[in-house]
Order: sequence, then structure tokens, then C-alpha cells
Amino acid sequence: MNTMTWQSWQDFAAMGGYGLYVWGSLGVVLGTLALEQVLLMQRRRAALRAIQGLNEIAWRDTAAGSPEGNT
Repeated sequence: MNTMTWQSWQDFAAMGGYGLYVWGSLGVVLGTLALEQVLLMQRRRAALRAIQGLNEIAWRDTAAGSPEGNT
């Protein structure tokens, strides 16, 4: 069985000549995951704002005695 062994940290970083591909791929994956988290937070904030806005409209309608607010 052929196992990977490295004699130094430089050998590990080089990954047998494929270091640029390995570390570049890892960077793309981590960057994509980070971007996904940012986009999820933005969508969550927008959804919460929309819900809050709908609640405020419903509250105003109910407080004003609007027939639509009285069920």
C-alpha cells in the first residue's frame, strides 16, 4: 500500500506537486461556504423585516377598527 508521508511542512503544502490545485480547491469551497452564510443572514433579515412590516400593518388595521382586522 502506498501511503502519503511528508518530511516537512513544505512537502505537506506542496501535496506531491498538486498543492496549488488542492489548496485552491479548498479555498474555493471555504469561500463559497462563507458567502452562503452571508447570503442566508441577509435573506433571514429581509424575511424578519417583512414579517414585522406585516404585523405592524395588521396591528394598525385592528387598532383602527378596520373590518378586515376583525375576524
